[in-house]
Amino acid sequence: LYTEGLQYLAKKYNFSIHLYADDTQIYFEFSPKVGFSINLDHLQKCFNDIKVWMAANYLKMNDEKTEIMEFYSPFSPYPPQHSFLLTQCEITPSVESKNLGFWFDEHLSLDTQIRKVSQTCYENLRKLGRIGSKLSLNLKIQLVHSCIHSFIDNCNSTYLALSHIQLAKLQKIQNAAVKFIFGLKGKERFQPMSPFLKKLHFLPVAFRIKYKVALLAFRCINNIAPGYLTNLLSIRQVNSHSVRADNDFYLLEHPSIPKRIKTSGAFSVAAPEIWNNLPYRLRSMSDIEAFKIALKTYFFRCAFSDNIDDVQNMIDLEF
Repeated sequence: LYTEGLQYLAKKYNFSIHLYADDTQIYFEFSPKVGFSINLDHLQKCFNDIKVWMAANYLKMNDEKTEIMEFYSPFSPYPPQHSFLLTQCEITPSVESKNLGFWFDEHLSLDTQIRKVSQTCYENLRKLGRIGSKLSLNLKIQLVHSCIHSFIDNCNSTYLALSHIQLAKLQKIQNAAVKFIFGLKGKERFQPMSPFLKKLHFLPVAFRIKYKVALLAFRCINNIAPGYLTNLLSIRQVNSHSVRADNDFYLLEHPSIPKRIKTSGAFSVAAPEIWNNLPYRLRSMSDIEAFKIALKTYFFRCAFSDNIDDVQNMIDLEF
């Protein structure tokens, strides 16, 4: 609460602000065609007001730890800013930066995030491999969940726009974890991993991402999600003159198809598509714990079943 006053300073200059404990982040957008001079002037004034506010509240801003990132398209014909001068302090924009455990890069390609996750997971696997022979199967599974899956699943709802190459890198990490659990060596390491994943009841990485997004959509529909997510989704309005087959009150309004491929990975675009493809009996559930179990069962059978119609029939029989 002691940094709540910063919100009013940011709004004064039409900036968006995000506060997390003692970490303060200010966001704004601008068109490179117009130029950055107006926004830079506002940023300098806001920066000065923040320093005055901090001094009045017996706080101190550390200029050396202040970072600026400019996000832009790699295909943009306009060059990015090379430096910013704020109150006689020259700040060079960061190429990549860590934000609450998630790595951002200047093009929002998520390459840095995938690389950092890969480095951490492989390092953990190397350490676990030294003691693997002394561990039981159940203990190995627990360690994989805590040391591997926790990093793969962190903020994985932002992975919807990953390329096949990036997704394959994450799946390769999970495959390596499976080899560690079963102690596969030599030629055994080149076997298909699907049977082992099925035996462990592990969802492949692509389905873990869909699971997280579907769960967030469920929370938004039932008003148990943060407002900034709930505002991105809306229930589809059913026409009163529609036929009976269209009388589905659990479908989300799907926005128009985006022009750019990366935009299709946005939560407001991808979440309605994933949610609307779920069976009706899943979408109509109200208990979150029962929904989690049924959702994992559905995606598990989608991942390891050859016929999606069989999955739909099995879901209907279970309910």
